Amino acid sequence: MLFWRVPAPNEAMLISGSKRQVQDTQFRIVTGHGSFVLPIKQKARMLSLALREAEIAEDCVTQQGIRLTVRAVTVFKVGDDAVSIANAARRFLAEQDRMEELVGRIFAGHLRSIIGGLTVEQIIRERDRVAQEVKAGSHSEMEKLGIVVDALQIQEIEDATGYINNLAAPHAAAVASQARIAAARADQEAAEREQQAAALKAEYERDTSIKRAGFEAQTEQVRARASQAGPLAQAKASQEVIEEQTALAERQAMLAAQRLEAEVRRPADAEAYRRRTLAQAQADANTARAVSLRDGNQELLAANRVVEVLPELVDSAAKGLADSHLTVLNGTDGVNEVAAGLVGQGMTILNSLQGTTGSTRAPSEGEQDRKQKTNGKAPARVDRAA
Repeated sequence: MLFWRVPAPNEAMLISGSKRQVQDTQFRIVTGHGSFVLPIKQKARMLSLALREAEIAEDCVTQQGIRLTVRAVTVFKVGDDAVSIANAARRFLAEQDRMEELVGRIFAGHLRSIIGGLTVEQIIRERDRVAQEVKAGSHSEMEKLGIVVDALQIQEIEDATGYINNLAAPHAAAVASQARIAAARADQEAAEREQQAAALKAEYERDTSIKRAGFEAQTEQVRARASQAGPLAQAKASQEVIEEQTALAERQAMLAAQRLEAEVRRPADAEAYRRRTLAQAQADANTARAVSLRDGNQELLAANRVVEVLPELVDSAAKGLADSHLTVLNGTDGVNEVAAGLVGQGMTILNSLQGTTGSTRAPSEGEQDRKQKTNGKAPARVDRAA
């Protein structure tokens, strides 16, 4: 509606010209709801109840005569009760924009008063105490102004003479010393850790190098064995070939020896045997003929023909021996025994012939000697080869 006015939540509406007054304020205070404002007859104005902030920077002298610059900040607002609103409206309604400046001046005066009764050490160590004393000292004045102080904080203390720095120098030196000690200890610990890390790294690298060397050695061994496998196999094959060739040569030598035995030695031995046998038979025949002629043994004339053909029989027997494969077990003696056996057989034939003619003549000494020579030895053993 045109004449209905409603203040904001953080505002108080002051209606002047109304007959209804509260506590002789000569104006009506409306907060939290609306009200009719009659034109021409009534006038409505708004007073802010919002929170405000005032910064203070004041040069102060301490109890020791040391000049300090103190920077503080205060947070305040107009009180919510009707008395505070009325007091603030009478003083700041037309100058609401300057409220921070006016309140800051009031706090600055109380701050100088409080700082003047304290030492620098107290101000530094007891800032909350300073703030509380400033608030307490300005409470009556703020109440008259309708101001409620929510907070007051001292932000910074500046010392142009260097007093505060000198106070802090021993502590700063001690702190610096402790800091250097801590830094040195930290550096030492870091160096020890680095040394331990370096030692572990070196040990790891050593173990790795040893393992790598072992792997490389195994690899080289495998490569060496692989590279030697071909020559070894070739050498083994060559050795086997040589062994086979050697065995073949031995077999060939045995065959050659056997061939020499069969083709050369045995025929030569047989030929020598034949010749000896023929010579012996011829001699025996001649001896027998001479004896028979000398003794006048006419009964042996019939056997003379047999004696004459005896060498031929022995020759034929020798040829038969040469063409056959015989094994003489007792060497040269065996050959002689074979020859003697053949002669003995011939003489046996001769004796048989004499027996058939009925001769009773005693044998001569030569005949007895021949019989003893013939019969005194056992005939040689002859094995005929298959």
